[in-house]
Amino acid sequence: MATPDNLLLDRVRAKDTTALAEFLEARRPQLIAYIERNLGNALRRKVEAEDVFQEVSVHAIKALDAVELTGRDPFRWLCEVAERRIVDAHRRFFGAQKRDAAREVALGSPGAVTGEAGLINMLVASMTTPSQAFSRDQKEFRMQQAIAELPEETQEALRLRYVENQSTKEVARHLGKTDVATRVMLSRAVKRLQELLDVE
Repeated sequence: MATPDNLLLDRVRAKDTTALAEFLEARRPQLIAYIERNLGNALRRKVEAEDVFQEVSVHAIKALDAVELTGRDPFRWLCEVAERRIVDAHRRFFGAQKRDAAREVALGSPGAVTGEAGLINMLVASMTTPSQAFSRDQKEFRMQQAIAELPEETQEALRLRYVENQSTKEVARHLGKTDVATRVMLSRAVKRLQELLDVE
């Protein structure tokens, strides 16, 4: 005998937008939890999970006629829609910042080396983009792995400097270090990441 949940899923797969709206409301806590997990700390300061949920709801209802859900879990589809909305938000909020970081390094920041601008772009993206989407690019996934190998204090310094766009003096104050020591740490960290990635 079909359960109410199964009947609702069947109606969603049959392109019933009213059923999809009911399904979205029923799965709201789980979907918002999924969005929260994938936003990342930096993006979470820019956008609320509830806002992303609303965007997902609107997009899903509009796209229902065109999507093939036969044999698929509609919730998994909604998670995929949410992931794309999160990636779009990342590009919207951090695209310019990545360019600024790259330009700053390219203009000759202390410790700048050939190819560092591109590496900083990857560094910023790796710390702000949902890992599931980000890992589709193998080189960028390697960046995530390389960052994970660094000491936690160094990871925090990189995040503050390149993701939060703080000055080295601000980073030093946050870490309780001198400006010079912080610059050396950042320079060595970027050089180490470059070596691990073999960036040209």
